[in-house]
Amino acid sequence: MADDLFKALADPTRRTILDELTEKSGQTLFEICSRLSMKHQLGISRQGVSQHLAVLEAAGLVETRREGRYKFHDLNTAPLRHIAERWPVRDTPGPEKSTS
Repeated sequence: MADDLFKALADPTRRTILDELTEKSGQTLFEICSRLSMKHQLGISRQGVSQHLAVLEAAGLVETRREGRYKFHDLNTAPLRHIAERWPVRDTPGPEKSTS
């Protein structure tokens, strides 16, 4: 699961999509495409955005729900919390030193 998560986060377009879903969750593909085009000047096709959403969904960062003929995309931050819990930050007085 961590591999899918890091792969999903590695792409700047996917991070931008996550930023947009953070700002307004529950968007349709059309809304996401419009925001990427107008706000970020990204010239990406609907099919391209759909493929990015599929990668984000496979990583668990995006969940979808259908209402009638519309498909809504919501941000899911649970996978990020799992990564943060995997490597907890220790309270150290100064910068960590290398043991090598």
